[in-house]
Amino acid sequence: MSPTVPVTSYLIVATILFSIGTLGVLIRRNAIVVFMCIELMLNAANLVLVTFARLHANMTGHVYVFLVMAVAAAEVSIGLAIIIQVARTRNTINVDELTDMRG
Repeated sequence: MSPTVPVTSYLIVATILFSIGTLGVLIRRNAIVVFMCIELMLNAANLVLVTFARLHANMTGHVYVFLVMAVAAAEVSIGLAIIIQVARTRNTINVDELTDMRG
């Protein structure tokens, strides 16, 4: 019989991950770091979805996690392309200096 980890442990880890991601988005000014913090917040949400799906023996949470991972992969490809283009045109990826959307 294998020992099981209580649900509260998973929720505490997810809360910590989401909090770190939120603080990173609010405090950091580098666009790539902000982008990674958003991904950290998505992973925290995925952890909660999988935790409750396993708790209730329901596969719906796993399907949603797969959907969130697919959207996150698309977000990464498009977001990094935008960040690279902004870095080339403006010579900075500091979000404080990017105040207008002019070409």
